[in-house]
Parts: sequence; C-alpha cells; structure tokens
Amino acid sequence: MLGVSFDSPAANRKFREKYDFPFDLLSDESKAASIAFGVADAESRSASRMSVLIGPDGAVVKAYAKVSPASHPDEVLADLQGLS
Repeated sequence: MLGVSFDSPAANRKFREKYDFPFDLLSDESKAASIAFGVADAESRSASRMSVLIGPDGAVVKAYAKVSPASHPDEVLADLQGLS
C-alpha cells in the first residue's frame, strides 16, 4: 500500500512521521502519476482522496472515488479476493 500526494518528499516524510503511517507516502509533485491513474488532472490543486487498486500487470482494476475509512479496507480486501 502506498499513499501519493502532490507534496514534496520532505513534507510527506513529516506528515508520515507525525501520524505514524504504516505505509510510505510518495511525492507526485509533477502530478504525472496521479494523472496517469485518473485521480487528478493538470488543473488539480490537490490530490483527491481516492484509492486505486492496481493489478499485477500494472493496470487499474478498480478506482474508488469515495472512501469511508471504516468500511474501505474490507471493500478492497473483497475486491482483491475477486482477482484470484
């Protein structure tokens, strides 16, 4: 699992440490990755809070436009099981 934002690597590191995230936060300052995966466009001022499930072949399997922290992990786990 990875998080991605438009923030600098230093800002992401500080945020990750402050909130003790158990996963890495990647910096996408150019927005290239976010645009490629359909979670932002060139005019976006900040990254959307979305999840993207990427298959073993690197293709997007499912995009979750709205996520609920309480139920989202179970939703993604169910979708992962469906990939088998």
